[in-house]
Parts: sequence; structure tokens; C-alpha cells
Amino acid sequence: MEFAVDLHIHTALSPCGDEDMTPNNIVNMALLKGLDLIAVTDHNCCANLEAVIDAGRNQGLMVIPGIEVQSKEEVHLVCLFKKLETACEFGKLIYDSLPNIPNNEELFGRQLIISAEDEVIGKVEKLLLSSSSYTINEIFKMVKDREGLCIPAHVDRQGYSIISNLGFIPGDLGVKVVEVSKKTAPEVVLSKMPYLKGYKHVVSSDAHYLWDINEREHFVDMEYISAGKLLEALQK
Repeated sequence: MEFAVDLHIHTALSPCGDEDMTPNNIVNMALLKGLDLIAVTDHNCCANLEAVIDAGRNQGLMVIPGIEVQSKEEVHLVCLFKKLETACEFGKLIYDSLPNIPNNEELFGRQLIISAEDEVIGKVEKLLLSSSSYTINEIFKMVKDREGLCIPAHVDRQGYSIISNLGFIPGDLGVKVVEVSKKTAPEVVLSKMPYLKGYKHVVSSDAHYLWDINEREHFVDMEYISAGKLLEALQK
């Protein structure tokens, strides 16, 4: 069966994310747009994962735990996991590896921790838009060791992508799937970047605002909805 997905959504924890990106707002917008499954992938931190997963469970929407890591090479990687606990364990390692640079709220925006009831319960003080001290190779290994999936993010963009920063996809990473931005049709991207044709691709929104969340246009074929089946389908 095909299920409509968006595997790259930010909450108000990400400083570049709109403060309307609360757990229930995200879940309700995803349902309004007809999505079956979403992944929450804040920058370098997992502090809002549990709240969005709980909000999704209450509304009947599957939410996959994830995180968007900025590697030492300034490459963005979407990391998805089967279990919340595993994602949070990995997320703590990433967060602890960030430099101790305080967030400038006037410049970047607040980094809000929000409950499943959409109440602001705290803030992350360390800037989440920094690079981790872990390399791409180290991140891929850390994710694989935790039975997760690491996806090079927005490979068609000029900034923070594995192609723009490295110029190629290293063969030893074992990349199975890459993410293409929804603003450009996948066939256009593949025509301009033919070396991507050997990889499966997903089209995600990288939503920082509610209206950016995917419409019911991009699908993954799985037996049934679960985090395990999603990762299995993406790696076939």
C-alpha cells in the first residue's frame, strides 16, 4: 500500500521554525493535508519529539522520531529511528557535541520546548544551528548502529547539502536514499543531477511553517504504517 508522507518537519524548537509549529498544529495540519505519516526532525536536538509523537497518537497520526544533524562538514543529514528512546539517545550525543554558543533570540528566534498540550515549558539556550563535532562518516555509523536510517538532506540545494559541500556522495557511506526538495520536481532534479539516479529518493518539505508541510502528493509503499516498515521500505 502507498502512504502519504513528509519526513522532514521542524517544530518551534528549531530557531528558524515558526512559533506556530507546535505539536498539535503540526499534527492537525498534516491530517488536513491528508498525510498518513510524518517525521519530526529538528536541528541537532530531540526535545520536542515526545510531545509531537503523543499529539499524533492522540489524533491517529503516525509520527516517526528523527533529527536533522549538521555534520562537522556543515552537511545536513535527516536521521530517522524506529524508537523514541533511541532517537533521544542519539540526539543527546549530537547536542552535547555542539559548541557552547548561546542562541541569539533576536537574530535566530527562540528555541521553544513545547508540551503535547502546546504549552511552552522551556527553551534550549545553546544555539542549535551550529555544526556537530561528528563527521558525516561518524554520524552514518552512529545511526546505523542504532538501526536507524541516515538520509542526505535536500541534495538539490546550494547550501548545506552533501553535493554542494563535498561535491559527491562517498561510496563508503552506504547511502540508500536521498532527499529532494519539494520545490523542484524530482524528474527535473534527476535530469540535472544524473548521478542521483542510482538512489531512491524522498520528497520532503523541510517545513518551518505550517503551510509548507507536504500535500498528499508524495508516497512510500509499505505493508502497513510503522517506523520499522518505513525504514525497511526506504532501504529496499
